[in-house]
Amino acid sequence: MPTEPVFLPVQARYAGGAGPGTREGEHAITANNRWSRVQLTFRHLPAEAWCCLEATLAWTDAEEGGQVLDFLLAGFDFLAADGSSLDVEQVPGLVRTLLDPHSAWIAGPACQPAGSELMRAAPVRVAFGVPPQARGLALTLRSWRNTETMTIAEPRLRPGGPLRAGAFRRRRLGPQPEPLRHGLVPGLGLVVRGQIHAARSTEHAARVSLVYRDRDGAEIPPPYPGTVAVPGLGAKPGEEETGLGAAINLPARPQARRFTLGLEPPPGAVSLDLGFCTWEEEGERLPAVDLLGPPEVALEDRFRLESLCGDDLLDAPGFLARLSSRLGRDPGAEAAWIPGPGEAGAAALPLARARALRSEAERPVALRPDGGLSLRLAGCPDWTLPDLPDFREDPFRAVPSRAVPWRLAYQSLTWLPALAEAAPARALALALAWSRANPWGQPADPLSLHPGALPARAEVWIGLLALPGAGAAAPVLTGEAVRHGFALAEIVGQNTFGRSLHQLQAAAALLALARALPRLPFSGYWDGLARESLRDGVPALLPADGHFPDSSLHRRLDLVTLGRALREPLGAAAPGPLVAARTEAALLELSGLVDPGGRLPPFGEVVPGIDDAGWIARLRGTAGLVAQRPAAQPAAASSSTLLPDGLSARHETAGRGWSHFACTFADTAPQGHADCTSFVYAAGATRWIVEAGGSEQTEIGAARHYLLSARAHNVAVIEGTEPVAGRGLHRGSLALPGAVAHAIETDVHGPGFRHLRIFVLPHDLSGLAVIDRFVARDGAPLTFRASAQLAPDTLVAVEGPRRVQARQGGRRLGLVPFAVAGRVAGLETVIGRSDRPGTMQGFVVRPGVLEPACALRYAVTGRGMVCGGLLMALDGPAEDSLARVLAREELAQFLMQA
Repeated sequence: MPTEPVFLPVQARYAGGAGPGTREGEHAITANNRWSRVQLTFRHLPAEAWCCLEATLAWTDAEEGGQVLDFLLAGFDFLAADGSSLDVEQVPGLVRTLLDPHSAWIAGPACQPAGSELMRAAPVRVAFGVPPQARGLALTLRSWRNTETMTIAEPRLRPGGPLRAGAFRRRRLGPQPEPLRHGLVPGLGLVVRGQIHAARSTEHAARVSLVYRDRDGAEIPPPYPGTVAVPGLGAKPGEEETGLGAAINLPARPQARRFTLGLEPPPGAVSLDLGFCTWEEEGERLPAVDLLGPPEVALEDRFRLESLCGDDLLDAPGFLARLSSRLGRDPGAEAAWIPGPGEAGAAALPLARARALRSEAERPVALRPDGGLSLRLAGCPDWTLPDLPDFREDPFRAVPSRAVPWRLAYQSLTWLPALAEAAPARALALALAWSRANPWGQPADPLSLHPGALPARAEVWIGLLALPGAGAAAPVLTGEAVRHGFALAEIVGQNTFGRSLHQLQAAAALLALARALPRLPFSGYWDGLARESLRDGVPALLPADGHFPDSSLHRRLDLVTLGRALREPLGAAAPGPLVAARTEAALLELSGLVDPGGRLPPFGEVVPGIDDAGWIARLRGTAGLVAQRPAAQPAAASSSTLLPDGLSARHETAGRGWSHFACTFADTAPQGHADCTSFVYAAGATRWIVEAGGSEQTEIGAARHYLLSARAHNVAVIEGTEPVAGRGLHRGSLALPGAVAHAIETDVHGPGFRHLRIFVLPHDLSGLAVIDRFVARDGAPLTFRASAQLAPDTLVAVEGPRRVQARQGGRRLGLVPFAVAGRVAGLETVIGRSDRPGTMQGFVVRPGVLEPACALRYAVTGRGMVCGGLLMALDGPAEDSLARVLAREELAQFLMQA
């Protein structure tokens, strides 16, 4: 296989103390957070293909930032052919940040692979997809939490294979606009921002079509301020030339052109249909013009939250009064916005409904005999609430894996509605205390503004307003609801969290606020923002083709749960039918993935302590376990499921218990789990091969780095490197006597290698074989190491250089590494290694803690191409049968040709 070309930077610029290194191709970055940086420009990149940034990071002995996960920041600014910057909505392998359009964090020295601590240097690799409009890249490497000068040597881009179809969402403009409907605030203008890209620079690349409507939905005829009308343009053949209506021109000089539209609605307008399209009519040759990302929508600046609050520490009623004054209302007019208990109680609360569907009724708060309150939040031990809390409480600060989720649950105030059932006056008093302790702009706990707390708390104010005794507290509760609504509207309108569950949760909470405050002048605007965000975001996160952007089935189930909870507030109006259809399709798929023991395969982020089967049963409106075999199936049954991003198989036999296998080959990213091709295996109703677990309850430090790394997953890794962003692709199956083989090709090891992982599964799942084949494109020596994480309660005995015996509950599992091409280069077990973050291994997640468990590691080495794997079987006959299958000629051909 030929070696691909390598792209080198054509220009280097320095700032903030950075400069050239001592050798050619080396760049020194001083310790000056954000400011010290080098910007490298690359040209002629291949569009819609994977690329991998490769470089060498070096540091000094005096470096004290070795433990941090954000040691250095790599920022990516993609460029059009004329050098203009592209504001692309989402890039595979990267995340959106504020300083640069897209970024990837580079971990500190202690988080680098074994051996790097001796050389004080480590390879850096970041894989990413090149947007279809991009021809160049401005790469910025920034100082972040390094304490000494560090160097980056020989940075280069190595192109890889093409991206899968649909990796980038194209918004190609045509002659007919697809209207985006937005609600309006009477008398206020809208600000719409975005960017278009045209294949060639032109003064008339596209246009924006505007139609304002009154309260009855009737069109208000143009002209509108700031727009033009062109007679005849837009009329279809045979129709009367009624004209284009109102439009605004969008030039594309340069090719990637940002635009800001200050829209002034005519009197009486309550909604706006906004459509982006070309100037050309049907039948004309259309230019290639794209809208990059969803347009940002906001109110005029004087009604932004920052402007409304200013430098004042406004309380909630004060915020309402200032808002009323800014609208030109008489003093006290804001009292008309306060909803009655019936109005507030009639509003559906989708986030609260989703929490109820996620787990059975919980009691997060309990009244003690002495009158005190005990909180039980985020799976942490009971904690007694002070009589006068200041909402800075952090009782689990010594254990970060518990402190962060506890503080989020505490600051979300979702425990107040449960308290209100038993002691409504106490709940209202605590709500008022929180409001006093948290004037906008000076929160008692900064984590209260986290997207995991803010949307949920916004719904709490509505729930408390529905209490019959809320009258005296209603101005404070309404004021909090309104200013939370302004914060959510800016998050939703600016697409702050992009394609994420947090973004959809913010939209869902905003929808609830709009429904609960019908007399608030902003409710129609909020409703339109929320619906448009859900219409755009749900298809991206629950795609019809099954290529989900996250390997976590629990995250997927959270999305489905939110979609089900939105059924009532969305109703039959758009995007209600779309959300319902995507939700039902994803729920059906998830139901089929639950193993016979009632669990979803634990890939990606995992929700600890949750009954997966019960959760899905509540969503389906059924009782008991889900995904059981149909009644028509015999007592002994096998089934398998192949999805675009995963594979599972199961077998049940009377007297032997159930067996189950699952693997994932979903897309991965630098800030996600490196679990592409990881698998789990259970036999005899015993879980043998497990995943280390999720990391949502471990937000920081070495434990999080470990749980995200390949070392926490059952994958193969080329020695001396870490996997990069990428995906897997099912390359075919081979039927064998009593078994089936599945081949999965991945690109997570970078453009320099080709990787194929093959699973050989007996029909009765009495064992399995996992085989990896690596090919080095330059023919160099090659060693890969693979891991299999055994369940914590497993007793492991190494019986020799080529055999391990695992025992659990009176059952046995034999594990034997083998080589097909090359040779087995070692077998070892690792339990609880924690000398440094970069070598941490042999732990699994238990609620709140990491528990030591055995990880079996084996290596295969060779030159140019190596192939080998691990055979596991429950007993001698099963091992012999599987060994005969592995020796078949057709399997050997499949290994080399797949």
